[in-house]
Amino acid sequence: MKLSDFDFDLPEALIATRPASPRSSARLLVADGAEIHDRIVTDLTDWLRAGDRLVLNDTRVIPARLSGTRTRDSAQGRVSAGIEVTLLEPRGDGTWSALIKPLRKVKTGEQIIFSDSLSATLASIADGQGHLRFNCSGDDFDAALNAAGAMPLPPYIAAKRPADARDLTDYQTVWARASGAVAAPTASLHFDAPLLEALAAKGVTFSYVTLHVGAGTFLPVKVDDIADHKMHAEWGLVTEQAAREIAATKAAGGRVIPVGTTALRLIETAGRAGAIAPWEGDTDIFITPGFTFQVADALMTNFHLPKSTLMMLVSAMMGTQTVKNIYAHAIAQEYRFFSYGDASLLIPTSQKDAKDPK
Repeated sequence: MKLSDFDFDLPEALIATRPASPRSSARLLVADGAEIHDRIVTDLTDWLRAGDRLVLNDTRVIPARLSGTRTRDSAQGRVSAGIEVTLLEPRGDGTWSALIKPLRKVKTGEQIIFSDSLSATLASIADGQGHLRFNCSGDDFDAALNAAGAMPLPPYIAAKRPADARDLTDYQTVWARASGAVAAPTASLHFDAPLLEALAAKGVTFSYVTLHVGAGTFLPVKVDDIADHKMHAEWGLVTEQAAREIAATKAAGGRVIPVGTTALRLIETAGRAGAIAPWEGDTDIFITPGFTFQVADALMTNFHLPKSTLMMLVSAMMGTQTVKNIYAHAIAQEYRFFSYGDASLLIPTSQKDAKDPK
């Protein structure tokens, strides 16, 4: 298939720069097969049923954007320059890979100071990224980073406004636990405690998996034939407990519904053999039309960028033409798009007429 098959025109005014408040008051487009319904997120209680299981990504976004200074001696004396850093992921040698601006101005071995308690030395450079060794680790590093860093808002939001104190809460799920993501699993941002309690009271159950969302989630597809695209890899974990819970739901006839494309990609990675199993490692699974879903029966997700791998994923679940219809409807009805935008519940035709489990 061609990249142009996943393109659409989006009015810039529909790009959300702040989330709905409260979280669960966002709009919800329900695609029940080819039928489209306009609801709000709290209406999930009308569409989910006893025996369904939501799969939730419990990754925690780190405040990965840092502003610092480097200082060096020159003919004019001591001079300082501002340096902007976006942390990407920890490396096996104890350093962090990072985007550094301007990277060409920083020398290997040079120190960047972010705060009184946080600094880093540029250990090496590879593939356009710097590898930073920080002055602290463990809980001390977490505390210093939380004090000095800002949330790594997606480029389409950061271009409109800087991150602020509200984003520390807004860009984090209520169940975030495992630190390591530099982007949020954004469909999960719509859930709050009252909604979770209402779903549980209805008999919906929850399983937690971890996929640390990387900056690669925002990388554009640069090939015309999507078969030539190379996916970025992200670390994930499906525990034995989560795999057991998901398998039990499938066996009982319930639906397994990942919240977000990250959770979906992870459970389909763990289910490649035909059934869900415990799994840990780096996944670069690339889901495009024609993919056979082994685990996920439906999907809750936000609205995605044109010509993105996530548009390909939702097209794989619902069908390319159906997704085009969904997005045309969403634009016409002025749904809010992307990370802080509204949500959709995508139920494939194969699940549309499925009966409640007995």
